[in-house]
Amino acid sequence: MALIKYLFAPDRKPIRGLLAAEWVVMAYLLLTLLLIFFTWTRLPQPEPMVWGRLRIVVTTAALWAVYRLLPCRFTLLCRVTLQLALLSWWYPDTFDLNRIYPNLDHVVAAAEQSLFGCQPALLFAERLPLPVVSELMYLAYSSYFFLLAAVVLYYFVWRYDEFLRTAFVVVASFFLFYIVFVAFPVTGPQFYYLAAGLDNVAQGVFPDVGNYFLTHDEMMTMPGYDGGFFYQFMVSAHAAGERPTAAFPSSHVGVTLVLLLLAVRARSRRLVAFVTVFFVPMCFATVYIRAHYVVDVAAGLIAGTVLYFALQSFWRLRKS
Repeated sequence: MALIKYLFAPDRKPIRGLLAAEWVVMAYLLLTLLLIFFTWTRLPQPEPMVWGRLRIVVTTAALWAVYRLLPCRFTLLCRVTLQLALLSWWYPDTFDLNRIYPNLDHVVAAAEQSLFGCQPALLFAERLPLPVVSELMYLAYSSYFFLLAAVVLYYFVWRYDEFLRTAFVVVASFFLFYIVFVAFPVTGPQFYYLAAGLDNVAQGVFPDVGNYFLTHDEMMTMPGYDGGFFYQFMVSAHAAGERPTAAFPSSHVGVTLVLLLLAVRARSRRLVAFVTVFFVPMCFATVYIRAHYVVDVAAGLIAGTVLYFALQSFWRLRKS
């Protein structure tokens, strides 16, 4: 009963318009819709992209109407949950947009070679194929959205006064990464190494594959212990939604760092410890499973830090 009272307690000051997180989504939707119209003849299937955006607008408006009829914490949570759930729809959409531009993996892979004299993503899993290491890496990598849910729900339950701020910071972080992914097409080692040829990569040769990914989306077999539970979980997840996109910078690392900083802000030692336990191995896991170059991880750490403090500052200015 206490939970029901908490969830359905009426808002004393109902929000009349869109939430800040919803405005972020609408802004990205409009920006990419304009891009779709300007590149219509170059896109393989522009119509489903437009209709998908229309459905998001309609669904967002429907939940806004429900909230206006019943303004309470539960209907507000539903509005935020919708936008968080749709992040998995927006992710492959970046591939539909950026594959019409020349691929830039050769630039990042060459930078990696200059820094390390090799390709860590090619060697990491080969040097540590132990089942326990493999499963730890895949567990850490797959914890991404569970950590997202944990931090957002923590604020909803225990720090409700900062819930909408947290939702805004998280959603805006994702979409700012998505903008970079569209503008800077990098697929990551698991796709590029196959396109470039493993012999070339092993010899430090990184050909420019141009518009190869406009018509190809094949990826390498995932490395590590293929009999593991989390290995198979990631294989299924990649089969459902992975595309040759979104490698630089690593949003896995960047957004999880944002979540860690939000946990620190919440002053919950347990939440900080929970996020940290997964965040540290995740930084290694992104390279181990060949989703990212080390350069991507470093860029993700920088981007996550900058985004967190910039978005927090923007929120304070917006409210002042």
